Amino acid sequence: MPPPPAHPPVYGTPQPTVQLGAMPGAGAGFAPVEPPPPPQPWPAAVAAALLNLSGLGLGYVVLRQWIGAVVCWAATVALIVAVLPADPDGIPAGVLVAYGAFVVLAALDVLRRARRTPLAPWASARQGLVLPLALVLFAVPVGGGFAYGAARDEAREQRLLEQLAAADKLVKDSEGQSFTSAEATYRSALDTYQRIGSEHAGSRAGKLVPDRLQAYYKSVSAPYAKKDYCRAVPALQHLRELPGRVDKALLGTLVGRADEPLAESWFECGTRSVGMTGQEKSSADHLNALMSTFPQSPFAAKVEPTLREVLRARDKSVGVAPCDTAAELRRIDTTVGLLPSAAFASFGKDVGRSIQRGDFACGVDQFKKKEFTEALATMNEYVKAYPSSPQTPQARNIAIAAEIAEETPAAGNKVPSAATADGSGMVMVISNDGPSAVELLYTGPVTGRITLPACGSCKTYPGIIVPKGGNKPCTGPSSKYPKRTLTLPPGNYQMLQKRDSTRSSAEVKKGSTTKIESGYSYTNCLYVTSLY
Repeated sequence: MPPPPAHPPVYGTPQPTVQLGAMPGAGAGFAPVEPPPPPQPWPAAVAAALLNLSGLGLGYVVLRQWIGAVVCWAATVALIVAVLPADPDGIPAGVLVAYGAFVVLAALDVLRRARRTPLAPWASARQGLVLPLALVLFAVPVGGGFAYGAARDEAREQRLLEQLAAADKLVKDSEGQSFTSAEATYRSALDTYQRIGSEHAGSRAGKLVPDRLQAYYKSVSAPYAKKDYCRAVPALQHLRELPGRVDKALLGTLVGRADEPLAESWFECGTRSVGMTGQEKSSADHLNALMSTFPQSPFAAKVEPTLREVLRARDKSVGVAPCDTAAELRRIDTTVGLLPSAAFASFGKDVGRSIQRGDFACGVDQFKKKEFTEALATMNEYVKAYPSSPQTPQARNIAIAAEIAEETPAAGNKVPSAATADGSGMVMVISNDGPSAVELLYTGPVTGRITLPACGSCKTYPGIIVPKGGNKPCTGPSSKYPKRTLTLPPGNYQMLQKRDSTRSSAEVKKGSTTKIESGYSYTNCLYVTSLY
């Protein structure tokens, strides 16, 4: 048998023979295929990725991926521009999250690329230094974060110092104004001090707050330092309330400091304004606040004795300006009426007696000054208010004389005494020949008034009397006329006849002068005339 062939027969499509190492152009065949590079080792890829976490795009640089490096540089520059200068409120969270996500994605992208792309020759030659360099450069963003934090903290300090300075300016600008008008400004500054001192106690501004509160107290309490006690009251009330608005640790020695100045201001303002026009209630409010808030204060104990001194001084001025003093005493009485009745009942009675003396002196003074209308009103009020007073008879006579003097000024030449007709003297019979009641006022050595009822059968007389038959007044039988008899001491008398209006006559006031002499008796018939 023949021997088997060296190669078994091949069935199917013939396969071309590849000549390895054939030179180009040496004959027909296929070009050689370059095999893919082997994957980079993981340490080198991780080091490249870590280089990118610095935010400087160095991972792309070692891979010679320049577009990625430029994008990293642009993102980092944009971040620096966005966050500098440092803002006291820090970097917006959205910016940080976006930049952090970008850096992580860039690092992952370099990790992916580094597995397929060899490092640059200069980096590959120093491959052992890439990982340490990456770790060192990773400190760049960390250090940048710390540096930015320090800059941000300083910015916050500066902002707090600016706010503190603004509050200081508010306090400074409010000096010289009343606390009532500047209260809103003061409270705004106080709120700033409280916020900085409590929320930022460890800051440079926070450590300055206690000193600023000392200056605040001095500014607000300036009226007290100038002894302007009434203006000091609302300011000191505010300062006394500070422990309820500001941390006591910040106030230090200011806690309770306003108590005694406030007690003194309430006392001084209340006692000094007593009797002033329009201050009746406010004066009482100050004194009541003193006695209720600081009942054990020496100033509370001085209220009643001081008011008595005020009363004694006013009593002395009754002879100088009686009407003004009387009005002031009434205002004092109003104030005393608003004080605790149990403690000031006795003093209130003393004030009432002083008012009585002042009213009488005022009426006399008005009469002497020829202010007869005012004297009439004052003395009539006195008679009504003090019917049992020893001065009431004279007050009544002064009122009569003042009313006469309104028509006959001579009646006001002398202040009448309390003397009235007592049954001794010359007889004067007064008759009323008129259809209405008549009142006769008289003043002279004695003063008084009488009233005669209407004469029912009497009529008015024409203004021009023509003596015809019975047409003359007071010619009828004596029994016809209502009569009153006066016994008057000799002297000159001013008289005033007063009649109310009737259907046929208007109201009448008619003055006259009469001289009473010893040894005579007198008749006086009063009648009414009309023009029709």
